[in-house]
Amino acid sequence: MSASLRLMAVHAHPDDESSKGAATMARYVAEGVEVLVVTCTGGERGSILNPKMDRPDILENIGEVRRQEMAEARKILGVEQRFLGFVDSGLPEDENEPLPDGCFALQPLETASAPLVAAVREFRPHVILTYDDNGGYPHPDHIMTNRVSVEAFESAGDPDRYPGTGDPWQPLKLYYHMGFTRERFEALHEAMTARGIGSPYADWIARWEDRPQKWDVTTKVPCAAYFETRDRALLAHATQVDPDGFWFVCPREVQEEVWPTEDYHLARSLVDTTSPEDDLFTGIHAGVSPTCS
Repeated sequence: MSASLRLMAVHAHPDDESSKGAATMARYVAEGVEVLVVTCTGGERGSILNPKMDRPDILENIGEVRRQEMAEARKILGVEQRFLGFVDSGLPEDENEPLPDGCFALQPLETASAPLVAAVREFRPHVILTYDDNGGYPHPDHIMTNRVSVEAFESAGDPDRYPGTGDPWQPLKLYYHMGFTRERFEALHEAMTARGIGSPYADWIARWEDRPQKWDVTTKVPCAAYFETRDRALLAHATQVDPDGFWFVCPREVQEEVWPTEDYHLARSLVDTTSPEDDLFTGIHAGVSPTCS
């Protein structure tokens, strides 16, 4: 890989980069690709999901704590990272509950997209990773992250769009994360059961008909050698990740053997490629981008 290849991953909150595509990013960093994580919000309204960290002093300073956690995860993954500066929208318990004034999910699309367009024009990525149009799951910030990512992909190369945000640059491929597929969890469930390990996935699989998969997997990136790096980055987000919780119930060696890839859907491509892919940069030559300056 050439250092002139560049990958941008757009996420809603600190910790999302470590739970979605972290091993992929660590692999590409090791191969000399420049990787930038863009975090849309500061996670200020996030709950403390690790019981061991559920303390009043942390909750009172959750925004700053999550920034510190992000800084540690960034070092572990070896990526660059920047915040766009929007405020976390929170996750309403009731879908009819109004979102807080001024939060990320309520921003006009052009307002929310402008700083990401500027980041794309400055960093000049060949590939962008983001969530699908349901956000991966229907968190309002994840859905908005998809919207601004698609907008930036489609607008950053147009010199007439978003004036004052830098010289145009057209990314070549846009991918959606596909880490939570039925096929993956069935494979892990069967492997754990065969080894006599209690599997937590049976209920998930039984309810899968309620969560139809809209997008197919087009791209499987081999990255099992970086699952350990991914896990360390996850643990850096100590307020969000319980070391005894969901993320670690399946032993790493089982994951490495049974499902050694991180998976994606190719949502947009301006280069010729064929599915299935095993590399996000298939069809891309370093330093080449249409309508770029």
